[in-house]
Amino acid sequence: MNTDVLIVGAGPTGLALGIDLARRGVDALVVEKADRLFPGSRGKGIQPRTMEVFDDLGVLDAILAAGGTYPVGMVWQNGERVGEHRMFDPVEPTEDSPYNAPWMVPQWRTQEVLSARLEELGGRVSFGREAVGLDQDADGVTVRFTAGEDIRARYVVAADGGRSVVRRTLGIGMTGETVDPNPLLVADARVTGLDRDNWHIFPPRGEDAGYLSICPLAGTEDFQIVAQFPEGTRVDLSLDAVREVVAARSHLAPESVTEIRWASDFRPRAALADSFRSGRVFLAGDAAHVHSPAGGQGLNTSVQDAYNLGWKLGAVLRAGAPAALLDTYEEERRPIAAQMLGISTGVHRGEVRRGEATRQLGLGYRESSLTEETRTAPSGLRAGDRAPDGRLGGVRLFDAFRGPHWTLVAVGVEAPRLPEPVRVVTGEDQPSYGKGLFLVRPDGYVGWAGEDAARLAGYVGRGITR
Repeated sequence: MNTDVLIVGAGPTGLALGIDLARRGVDALVVEKADRLFPGSRGKGIQPRTMEVFDDLGVLDAILAAGGTYPVGMVWQNGERVGEHRMFDPVEPTEDSPYNAPWMVPQWRTQEVLSARLEELGGRVSFGREAVGLDQDADGVTVRFTAGEDIRARYVVAADGGRSVVRRTLGIGMTGETVDPNPLLVADARVTGLDRDNWHIFPPRGEDAGYLSICPLAGTEDFQIVAQFPEGTRVDLSLDAVREVVAARSHLAPESVTEIRWASDFRPRAALADSFRSGRVFLAGDAAHVHSPAGGQGLNTSVQDAYNLGWKLGAVLRAGAPAALLDTYEEERRPIAAQMLGISTGVHRGEVRRGEATRQLGLGYRESSLTEETRTAPSGLRAGDRAPDGRLGGVRLFDAFRGPHWTLVAVGVEAPRLPEPVRVVTGEDQPSYGKGLFLVRPDGYVGWAGEDAARLAGYVGRGITR
């Protein structure tokens, strides 16, 4: 069997990449070793920048319908409510940043939404396909599986998680650290006796005890139970064991936990792959970086890996862009992943508060070789920055950006004629941009900024805007 792109792993990373490639007309196949999508709530926080990505991929309405806002934390002690705990400071939405806070969606629901969108675009997931090895040459990659025929692809993307078989086969190491030696129980459960308006927090009762939190999962009838244990503990995932922990650390009776729907023994760590690419194989998501769950950065960074790689693969495979464009994936994404790993670890250890950094709106690629800032003294928005929302000439900019094309934003200057399929939006005033020409990449970042149309033509002449 042959395909242009083989995506190994049907988590949020693989599904998002499959969507992006499908809408670009790229022949791509997603394979998954399990017989179904991941069933747990693990990555439940969708950050504002990822909501913008989901807007572009055509799934935001479904994501909004599937989840809800984060509840206020309620601290309990001896069966009494003793105070509220707000995980992050509220921020009002603005015209340039319409999504202001994380949106809670259990990971299994996010994957259902992404899978449905992939199918809508003509893509699919092939389940029960466990990759066990690969061989690559100058023209492509052949991937072998425990069952079924080999698959030959021009490019392969490893989105098969923190224990990535593909990464290990390639011999790419990971450098990292244990964030917390104390293991965690994470379980999706049905629980009675607690309201669904608060995230219920039960502080440790003694030196050797760990904390317990029980969070209502938006859009479901479930709660996510998280319990910390001393280092070296072998965590029991059975219903009776979970009931015992909940009863010992809260005012709830054991039978308040009526059902366990999914459970995991988790040890927080932070690790970064030494490389994000080997020949025609790319690493994305947890295969490239593993985060502590604190701060909700892992899934979001992973989806944005896919968003960065998708348009570049599409440009090379369908629009004749130079293959060297693919070199910029690691150049751009590995520093971002390293930065977000630091933030995740800092949040876990109480050194960083959830806020501006965790929303991921300030991330960008100012140092990328794809970025050209031609103004000598730019103020405000610069090449490499995320392109803000807003209105220009009666057009909402996110509406103009939506789709697989580049967009030229011309503010207060004449817009030059550019080759298709670049979309042009013009107007006299846009406070978030200022005066000038701003060429916005398919992933919503400013690739080129300036006022000289001739210099813009030189950038377009590199062949990456097709």
